[in-house]
Amino acid sequence: MRPFRSIALLVAAVPALAFAQGASPAQPPAAPGPDATAPASPSPAEPPERQRTERDAPAVPQSIPEAAPAMPSAPAVTGEDDADSAPSSEPPTAQAPAATPTTDAPVLDTGEAPRTTDAQQQRLVNGAPLYNPNVNVHIVQKKRFADEGKHELVLYPGVVQVNGKFTNHVGTGLNYVYHLQENFALQVGGQYNWYSDESDFNLELIDKVREQAQAASSLLLQWGAYAGVEVTPLYGKFAFFNNSLAQFSVVLSGGAGIGKTRHLIRPEVANEVEGQTFQVPARFGDTGNKFLGEVGGGFRVQFGEHYALRLEVRDLIYTARVDKVDGCNLADFEALEAARAANQPFDGLSLSGSCKVAKFDGVDPKTKKNYREDIILGRDLVAEPSSDVLNNVSFYAGFSVLF
Repeated sequence: MRPFRSIALLVAAVPALAFAQGASPAQPPAAPGPDATAPASPSPAEPPERQRTERDAPAVPQSIPEAAPAMPSAPAVTGEDDADSAPSSEPPTAQAPAATPTTDAPVLDTGEAPRTTDAQQQRLVNGAPLYNPNVNVHIVQKKRFADEGKHELVLYPGVVQVNGKFTNHVGTGLNYVYHLQENFALQVGGQYNWYSDESDFNLELIDKVREQAQAASSLLLQWGAYAGVEVTPLYGKFAFFNNSLAQFSVVLSGGAGIGKTRHLIRPEVANEVEGQTFQVPARFGDTGNKFLGEVGGGFRVQFGEHYALRLEVRDLIYTARVDKVDGCNLADFEALEAARAANQPFDGLSLSGSCKVAKFDGVDPKTKKNYREDIILGRDLVAEPSSDVLNNVSFYAGFSVLF
């Protein structure tokens, strides 16, 4: 009877055990590891009561870990550590960052229509629209106007000497420039000094102490003509009034020529004749033509294709040797002085062919000045011949026309 009762209890326990296992979630079988041991299967020799009383407790469902917040995907790094890790079942999808506009891109107000429909003007240059007047577009471009093959006529209304110690000069200059290449040109120029006189310092010496600078150091330049070259090593452009462009260039020039010189014989004086006073103007003597060299540099600013402004500084270098005054040398002045002292005419004197006797003979009808009194002054200038190299540094301001 006892075996039949055990069988009946076993049949009644089987449905209850199946119901308990169906309510609990199915657990996947654990992967075998080095420390894991398989549960021993119940021995069939054991009685059913022992199997029922010693069976395992019902499995408790494990809690599912909370998902970690999504992190931006990092670039994959290959190494030994990654080789050991198991790949995830679903790789995270990388999201591309949103495109941000450049800082110099135009931003139009809502509803604002484009200011132009021209596709060329609507294109962006470095993120800036060409039609926007509030945006300055900085680019490098070629010269707007080529100089090669052009003629340039330059007028300098004002030429002022800036290094006048013993002399002062003010005049007008005119230059012609032919541009053989973009940075190389030929030039022919000249200037006329409509004011050339000794400085106030030298005149004060003459008036107070009866002394003056050596003749060669105070030689005056009446006019000069020269020919040479002009080079343009640097050029560029700049904007003015925010909407106009001008070309500028650095110009360097050099040349050689000839210049006419003179020297002061007598400053302006007052002449009293028979109780009347006459103002006698200064008396200058011709000292001949001298070799002339020219070097200079400055800026040329071109507005448009045909007009330019020039600001330059030039040095006119000329040899100064005074051995003749009005063509008369020392021997001529000695003969003229002897005839003047004896109150003899100058017609029969043996003088050089270049001596201009009329400059030292006669009486001025306006000022009643006797020109024979200037003979001794001229002789003093050539009595001790002196030579020097003078630098007439002047500032040139003018404008030019290109064609």
